Amino acid sequence: MLHSVSPYLRCSVHPPLPLQSLSAFSYPMARVLSRVVPIPLKSMPTRASAVRFLSIKLSHFTLSSHYSLTSSFLGLRVASDLLDCSEEWRVLRGFDNRVRCGGGQRGYRKVRRRAVKNGSKERELELSVKILIEEGLPNDPEILNVVEMLRLNAPMAMKLAFDGLKDSQYKTRETAINDVGGFENVELSLLLCNDEFICKLNKEWRDEDHATDVLSMSQHIPELKLPILMLGDIVISVETAARQAEERGHTLIDEIRILLVHGLLHLLGFDHEISEEAEAEMEKEEELLLKSLGWKGKGLIKSACDSEDGGSRHAENPDDRKKEGSLRFYRPKFKYIFCDMDGTLLNSDSKITSSTANALREALSRGVRVVIATGKTRPAAISLLGMVDLAGKDGVVSDLSPGVFLQGLLVYGRQGSEIFRRNLDPDFCREAFVYSLEHKIPLVAFCDDRCLTLFDHPLVDSLHSIYHEPKAEVMPSVEHIVAVADVQKMIFLDTAERVAATLRPYWSEATGDHANVVQAVPDMLEIVPSATSKGHGVRMLLDHLGVTPKEVMAIGDGENDVEMLELASLGVALSNGSEKAKAVADVIGTSNDEDGVADAVYRYAF
Repeated sequence: MLHSVSPYLRCSVHPPLPLQSLSAFSYPMARVLSRVVPIPLKSMPTRASAVRFLSIKLSHFTLSSHYSLTSSFLGLRVASDLLDCSEEWRVLRGFDNRVRCGGGQRGYRKVRRRAVKNGSKERELELSVKILIEEGLPNDPEILNVVEMLRLNAPMAMKLAFDGLKDSQYKTRETAINDVGGFENVELSLLLCNDEFICKLNKEWRDEDHATDVLSMSQHIPELKLPILMLGDIVISVETAARQAEERGHTLIDEIRILLVHGLLHLLGFDHEISEEAEAEMEKEEELLLKSLGWKGKGLIKSACDSEDGGSRHAENPDDRKKEGSLRFYRPKFKYIFCDMDGTLLNSDSKITSSTANALREALSRGVRVVIATGKTRPAAISLLGMVDLAGKDGVVSDLSPGVFLQGLLVYGRQGSEIFRRNLDPDFCREAFVYSLEHKIPLVAFCDDRCLTLFDHPLVDSLHSIYHEPKAEVMPSVEHIVAVADVQKMIFLDTAERVAATLRPYWSEATGDHANVVQAVPDMLEIVPSATSKGHGVRMLLDHLGVTPKEVMAIGDGENDVEMLELASLGVALSNGSEKAKAVADVIGTSNDEDGVADAVYRYAF
């Protein structure tokens, strides 16, 4: 294999380097190690006004005899000091495929490269397709399946597109490539990447800071009489393709095939951007080629026009709900999701549904950190999330993960270390337990990872059996409770009616400056130290982690979530939540019995 350099780099590296100086940075094409850096030329190509497509053609440059040619700029690694670039190299996984096609042959087979013998009755044209996956894409089975399909599909599309050039009557197509019969080999590179990667290319070439679906970059040099037709490079964003596939109602491979055809036609001289006639001709050829190949879907130009005429559902509703299992193709809007548990993550049966668990799992797989902010103890959170395999090192919560517990009275930071705690005044705790004994109303004290009470009661048992809090320990006296541990908060348990009519009015006045009353659920009244809240705990944790509120989405339902919802960049209150929570939220989601957390993740987080 000859050492090689792309025309993009030949135009920009001055003075020309001797061939041997590049050898240290060149790799066999079978193993592709590359960082794609299109270097701006002195004579820049005309920047098209369209947002969706881009075709870049290089026609004016000087070729140095020191260089030999390559099929693609994607196949070369160059030292960063030559390119004046300090970024890390990107590793591209490569798949090489060569197919030989006889003159009128429609069958395709993989063969080894060999020279055409003199006197052969039928000359064979070798189609060499290199398919690469940018490292930013996930190691996803669907993407690998797409690659395997493209290994067959790309040569088929090339062959039929070449056949269509022979008798072409198109007026607007540039005819630099007209008859491929004069070449021994046609080479094409196809790169699958994410939005971030294609966005960088788009910014380099068009000074537009957004992703697009496909870029075409021609490398054909008509002035050089070469046996190899270096067709060029097609770059496809799988993330954008996945979104468009969802909008247009077909599969990912269908959309990538459509983008492949569009990019290929650009390389063969079609350009829909130069005039309405050119657009009509390219649209016609797209439809014809897709139909001949038996591939589903309209051409890209037709689909784009339909979206503009009829309106794209995705464009009209940018927060529209993504499909379950599709988040790997979307970019996260937030680095962190802070989530309440009772009435939010948990349904009315105090369980996390499989749909909600899958949504959290998908968010985690895309690098989003899910942080629990709850009135529960940490053991209760670990127990509940453990039931859906989301507890532990790679889950949502563990003894080593950050979190806000007991209404912000216990906050854990990096590696699960305690960064904040606040306790109730012991004298106030005595007063509350005396009231509990006199009125026979159950009261439970939360002390770190323990729950303490003065007598057994079914409602006390429900804290453990339903809410998965640590099983309450019955203590012999009030003094034992005060002496055995620091109390962070206390909960009175009664019917929702009596909590609203009796307990809340009484304790709202009795707490004075000693404590505050809050409610997460209607049949419980929580008493916490004054000047503390879940929102305060969330803010402390963000400061500890070095995270800004702009990087956070919060989901809650209760009045104890109000500050957290106000603090976050996007606050989502579930429809079953309190009026106070819904009043301050940015959006109101579905209820906790309708997988409200999952809906919020799929609708707003990506």
